Amino acid sequence: MQSILDSSLALKAAVGDVAEVAGYLWGKGWAERNGGNIVINVTEFVNDDIRQMHAISAPLSTSGYMPHLKGSYFFCKGTNRRMRDLARWPMENGSVIRILDDCEHYEIIADKAVMPTSELPSHLAVHNYLIGKGSTYKASLHTHPTELVAMSHTNKFLEKDVLTKLLWSMIPETKAFCPRGLGIVPYMLPGSVELANATIKTLAENYDVVLWEKHGVFAIGEDVMQAFDMVDTLCKSACIYMDARMMGFEPDGMTVEQMAELSETFHLPK
Repeated sequence: MQSILDSSLALKAAVGDVAEVAGYLWGKGWAERNGGNIVINVTEFVNDDIRQMHAISAPLSTSGYMPHLKGSYFFCKGTNRRMRDLARWPMENGSVIRILDDCEHYEIIADKAVMPTSELPSHLAVHNYLIGKGSTYKASLHTHPTELVAMSHTNKFLEKDVLTKLLWSMIPETKAFCPRGLGIVPYMLPGSVELANATIKTLAENYDVVLWEKHGVFAIGEDVMQAFDMVDTLCKSACIYMDARMMGFEPDGMTVEQMAELSETFHLPK
């Protein structure tokens, strides 16, 4: 059977990026078993041939009214599917879905009737928020970076922007590539509406990456590579901090003056 990817080279490239990132997540140990999710808005890559494709599933609930998603298309990791398998066989472990005109249901159109991640409603709620505010971000990524999750197990790092300032100070690239820092969401039931709403509220405070206490991170970006790069950079800073602590000292970090110079030179938020 012909794959939907044969109908659009741009879509094929976007799904290829998802597969590449899925491999990175598995390789880093951030995606145990079926842990983590990736959902990308692929509407811009959809041509007339794809729009005319028939559904291969019955209409499924989005678990909410999402008016900004009407007629949109998404590529989603499948539920209970492993990142290591998504990396090798993306269309066997993910699916392309179309949001229906009622903005409350979606249908799978390709390639197989692989049910999307159980956290799809949360991801779609974020995408609905992004489109509604005119954002150009197309990707949402959830993963379990070991060092960042470990740092969420102490209250001192859960206070607003404490962890952001610490991670920024470990290496100049962190503020350069993650200029909005790291938002914090207290522990909530995974996949819950409450977690989705809290994540959107935190993103609205001008963060691109949110740390879910004792769980993982949720990142958004122009594409899946950008979302991954921000998490990867933040995790590098966490590793530097932990390595220093394991060597027996509290790292000094960059000074306030050095951080200010960096922000001014590279026109970063202060």
